[in-house]
Amino acid sequence: MLKHFKVGDDNIACWVNPADFGAHSQSLVFLHGSGGNSGAWSEQYSVLYKSFNIAAVDLPGHGQSEGSGEKEIFAYVLRLKEILEVLQLKRPVLVGHSLGAAIALGFAVKYPQDVSGIVAAGGGLTMPVNPDILDGFAKQPDLILDLMCKFSIAKENRPKLFGPLRESLGQARLDVVAGDMLACSKFDLTEETQNIRVPVLAICGKEDKMTPPASSEKIAQGIAGAKCVLIEGAGHMAMLERPQEFNDALTRFCGELAST
Repeated sequence: MLKHFKVGDDNIACWVNPADFGAHSQSLVFLHGSGGNSGAWSEQYSVLYKSFNIAAVDLPGHGQSEGSGEKEIFAYVLRLKEILEVLQLKRPVLVGHSLGAAIALGFAVKYPQDVSGIVAAGGGLTMPVNPDILDGFAKQPDLILDLMCKFSIAKENRPKLFGPLRESLGQARLDVVAGDMLACSKFDLTEETQNIRVPVLAICGKEDKMTPPASSEKIAQGIAGAKCVLIEGAGHMAMLERPQEFNDALTRFCGELAST
């Protein structure tokens, strides 16, 4: 169910367990990508809510959340800190996609004591953005959004997923999407990896053209103990393109955390 929480001056929307939010031993907090919303995780929370406390967040200025977006990853980290304090979930696993992956990794640098693990989906230690995309929001926004959706989905999955993804992205304010992409373009954790001391799993579609598999492999190589899972037949939206494989990898990771 979608629920609103008062965080500072804004109402922040989160999808949470319909009946037993807070009752499970492990918690998952899902963070969507640029211009997205909690619906990006529908294939996860619709199944995993039976086993985990779930909070799939609409970041400020996104989806049904009030407020404005940010232009820096660590500004989002501070907003997430406020959200987690309101949700009162003890040391959740942060599951972030793209922009959300950068936020989750940045959060682990700043507040390692507040999380039990990080799942970075379609992320990287850096997340460069083509300057033509950044410039294009002011000149040809519809074309840029079309290209973002096209390159986010493996070719075989486009007939099913392009329309819903484009519709979702089209609901976001252009300045918010552009700010998210700018934040990603400036993100660089390559000198901070030694400060990430929580377990990390990088998940990436083998056909990801937005943040190629090499970016996830660098996460695993750069962070002590981190692991990488590559998913066949998926692009940048692996959690929607191959949800069963994604959920299996996520559940295994959480099981390993629970046993340590």
